[in-house]
Amino acid sequence: MNPKVDAWLDAHQGAIVEAVQNIIAIPSVKGEPAPGAPFGTEVKAALDNALMLAEGMGFATKDLDGYAGYAEFGAGEELVGVLCHLDVVPAGVGWTHPPFGGEIHDGRIYGRGTVDDKGPAIAALYAMAAVKECGLPMKRRVRLILGCDEESGMQCLDHYCKCEEIPAMSFSPDAEYPLVNSEKHGFGANYQLPYASSITVQAGERSNVVPGEATATVPLPLSRILPIMEAYMEKSEYGCSAEALDEASAKINVRGLSAHASLPDQGRNAFFALIDLLDKLPLPEADAKAVSDIARAFNFECHGESFGLDKTDASGRLTLNVGVINWDETGIRRLSIDIRAPITMERGEIEAALDARLNPIGLTAARTSFSKGYCVPPESELVSKLLKVYSARTGEPAAPLAIGGGTYARHLPNAVAFGCEIPGHEASIHMPNEYITIEDLMFNVHVLADAIIALGCECSD
Repeated sequence: MNPKVDAWLDAHQGAIVEAVQNIIAIPSVKGEPAPGAPFGTEVKAALDNALMLAEGMGFATKDLDGYAGYAEFGAGEELVGVLCHLDVVPAGVGWTHPPFGGEIHDGRIYGRGTVDDKGPAIAALYAMAAVKECGLPMKRRVRLILGCDEESGMQCLDHYCKCEEIPAMSFSPDAEYPLVNSEKHGFGANYQLPYASSITVQAGERSNVVPGEATATVPLPLSRILPIMEAYMEKSEYGCSAEALDEASAKINVRGLSAHASLPDQGRNAFFALIDLLDKLPLPEADAKAVSDIARAFNFECHGESFGLDKTDASGRLTLNVGVINWDETGIRRLSIDIRAPITMERGEIEAALDARLNPIGLTAARTSFSKGYCVPPESELVSKLLKVYSARTGEPAAPLAIGGGTYARHLPNAVAFGCEIPGHEASIHMPNEYITIEDLMFNVHVLADAIIALGCECSD
């Protein structure tokens, strides 16, 4: 901790809060590619906002073709990377405050990205500014790398690695304290089932989010649906509603609770409840069979129990999320599965277990992906110094964690996740009413400044 840096940051609290509000107001959900904006114009607008702010602070900046950008200061041959992203998952439903309003209520800033990961990006930028403005001598350069596609493939970091210097060490404030030195494997699969369907089902927009809402259209009059739905609601924690489309068909809506795919137990998957409800309706034979098969295959599972995938090691327990379902008159066009697997498991083991369970009911994989997990030794300079930073700031002992979330850290050598979720504080990432308190935001700014000093400054030796 440096008293001069702490004082500078406290004096700039108003500017920090305003900067977070401004960038939250940009709805930087991945969109259609445009010239210079491979992930859509709104994501590019968020990148432009951050780089303009950084330029005003006197940092050297660079826009990497709209894929990513960076702000840099310091001296030395080695580079320390601070890895943040400016894209966000879709807002979803259930918000009390505008998801892109950046409104402050009772000391909380509300908006998609306040925690994941625009708030931490602004915090890191101001942490760098404080160290620079206070004139601390540097032994390494520090580069804030701002990605634009973390939530849907991390093409941004792939592009960065092809054309820019790889840091000697990096940390990403995109997880939780005290520090994450191990992340599970990430596995994704899209399944299909073609057949002539008389029902439609839609849930979710991203496989890495537990869908909080799901809808279906069915060839049944509303009068046939309501008694069954009402009986279902008496025993369910999900919300349900239905409306007539015409005399012979109706639309059903189920409301659950969205959450991050790595923590599916914290949400309520609306797709699971919808399929369970559809399984109780007198549907046409082909649809009834497809619904029944899927309902039994997944059965509200978050850990792949009936797939034989429920395994645990030092990196944690396997999680399974069905995040997207597109089902129309041609059958199931897409059923997206997101799995976070212990690092002792192999890709082939996961694929074989899924196929053994889903192929017999007609679901076949159209595409799979795999992102290998990692583990950085606790005794490394990176891990040991960052743990000391957290302990010094909090007065609490600190030990590294393993998580299921996938951060930028898995894509670079000698990289970890460091913050910015605080132990014991309510988690809100990927959920309605995502927020960060101003108190927690300022805590993060101070801790990130401490981290930059510890890794980048001569005075840390």
